[in-house]
Amino acid sequence: MTITGIAAIGAGLAAIGAGMGIGRIGGSAMEAMARQPEMHGKIQSSALILAAFVEAVALFGVVVAFLQG
Repeated sequence: MTITGIAAIGAGLAAIGAGMGIGRIGGSAMEAMARQPEMHGKIQSSALILAAFVEAVALFGVVVAFLQG
């Protein structure tokens, strides 16, 4: 397996990790909103910010993986 193949696997793992992370954030936010409906706005904005951070880290991982390949 060449370095390019390993870089592609690393990029794929970064994308999978981001998908799992955003799924957990969304699920936890929905559960929190169901438990405390009055906190809906604050929970939703926090979840969106966290999802953006997860996407940024995943994009960084993909870029680093492709730069190595």
